[in-house]
Amino acid sequence: MNRNELKRLSKNELIRLVLDLARRVEVLEQEVARLRKNSSTSSKPPSSDIVKPPSGRTKVGHGRKRSIGGQPGHEKHERKPFESEDVDDVIEHSLDGCPDCGGRMRGAAGWGDVVQQVELVQRPFRVTEHRAPGYWCPRCRIHVRAAMPLALERGGLFGPRMSALVAYLKGGCHASYSTIQALLGDVLGVRVSTGFLAKVVGKASAALASSYDELGHHLAAQPRLNVDETGHKDCGKNEWTWCFRAPEYTWFRIDASRGSDVLREVLGESFGGVLGSDYFSAYHKYAGGGDVRVQFCLAHLIRDVRFLTTLPDKATRAYGQRVLQAIKDLFGIIHAKGDMKPARFQWALEKARQKIILKARSAPDRSEAQNIAARFRENAAAYFEFISSPGVEPTNNLAEQAIRFVVIDRRVTQGTRGSRGRRWCERIWTTMATCAQRGSSPFDFLAQAMDASLSGKPAPSLLTP
Repeated sequence: MNRNELKRLSKNELIRLVLDLARRVEVLEQEVARLRKNSSTSSKPPSSDIVKPPSGRTKVGHGRKRSIGGQPGHEKHERKPFESEDVDDVIEHSLDGCPDCGGRMRGAAGWGDVVQQVELVQRPFRVTEHRAPGYWCPRCRIHVRAAMPLALERGGLFGPRMSALVAYLKGGCHASYSTIQALLGDVLGVRVSTGFLAKVVGKASAALASSYDELGHHLAAQPRLNVDETGHKDCGKNEWTWCFRAPEYTWFRIDASRGSDVLREVLGESFGGVLGSDYFSAYHKYAGGGDVRVQFCLAHLIRDVRFLTTLPDKATRAYGQRVLQAIKDLFGIIHAKGDMKPARFQWALEKARQKIILKARSAPDRSEAQNIAARFRENAAAYFEFISSPGVEPTNNLAEQAIRFVVIDRRVTQGTRGSRGRRWCERIWTTMATCAQRGSSPFDFLAQAMDASLSGKPAPSLLTP
């Protein structure tokens, strides 16, 4: 509309036009706020922020940028030296005389220096040739040969530890078959085909099946579980990787569904523990159908409330700031737990809970604010289950941290190509995460599992101390 057309409008028509334009501006401002969502105001991963200018959070005091590396006041961490029984050789570098005057010297305790160096040996593996002689029986008139050990027949070229190394590189280091092939050939001098390596990984997957299934059977009996899910590609199709983190282990499952049916299949119709999760609809449906106790993630809530503080509407921004401050006060109490007596701590938590609920329910008549208020009208208790259930975390960080390994693997490998690949990923991811959680070596467990599988022995358990 040009200037002449505006001049011909009546006063009432101009007022309607201004009001219409004001509504359109408000809608556009809200859309801009949504488009500007990042990892601090939504559930987007931090990697989605890299296309945006630096936030400036790396600056410290007077606009100075934080230096790279350890910061002032941080405790220094050094690698623990090898124990004497782990040292293969000791070489002493001595002096025959004083480097200044050439005179004789005496030993001085406390002035010596020790440097431990690790080096690859020329050939860090051993080749064993097994022979089964042939025999002729004159009576039966047949040729026979001696039997090879079962583990040798099943293992073939690679023994248990060599097979475990291939499985570790493939599942723990996100390496492709061609990368493993190059490493074995260039570093170790062992030339094998990628098809052979795929067979070794298949044997490793079979060796882990029993320990993986054991953990899955124990899930429903856990006192608390943190659950999360992320996308997975299989033959180009969209599937989902579910992560179940229990107090003693972590279990993964790849499924075509992201719905509550997966939870019912894995945990049964009604889970007896406390389920920690984000606010995704599948957890709502599962909890409501079986009267399951849920701890919704407060970190996700903080991001959703923080988004309200970026919207153009003043009432919505003020509401978001009030709720956000009340949640921050709650976490301040949690962080001060060590300075408070148990009774005082519980009382302070309860007061903070009541304050959050009161402020959250007192929302302006705006859709974004009412969405947050509705959560506390319908599921307020699910945000504070951690107050009455010892050991339950107020956030779902445990599951989110465990699933990061899977996200990295997905980005590197681009997914799987069939059921065998899916089963392998479930089992090796579970093994890697559980060993890390329990402070044990995943390679050692892989070697034990391969040895047991090739020898026909019972499979080891990931729950063994």
